[in-house]
Amino acid sequence: MAVTEITAKLGETGKPAKPASNTQGRLIPRKVQFDWEQTPTDWIPGHPFASYFINEINTILPAGEFWFCRLYNKALPHVTDAKLRDDIQMFMRQEAMHARAHGGAIEGYLKKRGIETERNTRIMDFLFEQVLADEPFGRKLPKFLQKEWLVFRLGIIAAVEHMTCVLGKYALENQHWDAAGADPVLLDLIRWHGAEEVEHRSVAFDLYQHLGGSYPSRYYLACIATPMVFALWVDGAAHLMGQDARFAGKKPALWKPWIWREWYRVSRTGQLPNPFWLIFLKQLPFFSPWYDPVKEGSTEQALAYLNSSPAAARAAA
Repeated sequence: MAVTEITAKLGETGKPAKPASNTQGRLIPRKVQFDWEQTPTDWIPGHPFASYFINEINTILPAGEFWFCRLYNKALPHVTDAKLRDDIQMFMRQEAMHARAHGGAIEGYLKKRGIETERNTRIMDFLFEQVLADEPFGRKLPKFLQKEWLVFRLGIIAAVEHMTCVLGKYALENQHWDAAGADPVLLDLIRWHGAEEVEHRSVAFDLYQHLGGSYPSRYYLACIATPMVFALWVDGAAHLMGQDARFAGKKPALWKPWIWREWYRVSRTGQLPNPFWLIFLKQLPFFSPWYDPVKEGSTEQALAYLNSSPAAARAAA
């Protein structure tokens, strides 16, 4: 073995360096194909609120996941661990497929059913192309701040990826949707995506730590990312359901108590996660100094679904 290879495997004390990657095996980018022709607006029969609430995920995700990919491409030159580097490359390919799949749902499903989505997608584009861009609001950062700004944004991704892992596990385990007769195509989209979030749950956190992200900064970044994500989700869902005459009298909005009360009420039917459980209880582990994303989900459970996903099988055929 060459001297440089030996050095790369040793820490400053001469002991073997701790692996930077905590991902089991190699991540697999999977192609998927969805046919939206028969999917109804109320894809969970009898639950229009839950149907719109989950459908908002389609308008949130594409801009964010393409932003993940752009940011990770910028981070790659700083990564010195070969396994983590491969994790990141496969993570980007998975995220790009997620973005395309949800973008396809916007075009082939929501818009074809007369649902206006541009307002929501404009908000997401502004967030990722202006506020969290390499040059925020068009202002070039001094060279000495550029890596700090990169690591700051990687910390936001790590916090978001914890949330998506929690939601992915919830989607894999929630049998109330099946019992209600939920549309199998949209259910497969949610579960396929959720399973891959569980599968790659360690990558964002591993990268953040590898590039020097600290616990104090992770703590305050989670304080920013958590309310931001849930506010965007509730606001966007309110806009979608506000177009439906069944909710006209409620005039749904982020700042109105009705939408939060209704979220809690519907969660008791099992069609949505309980907001207190999701926003508070399930976010607490990320605030711990001993947080370990490996403990937040089961790779075996995720792979079991991915190996049976109808959309993945359809694309392979």
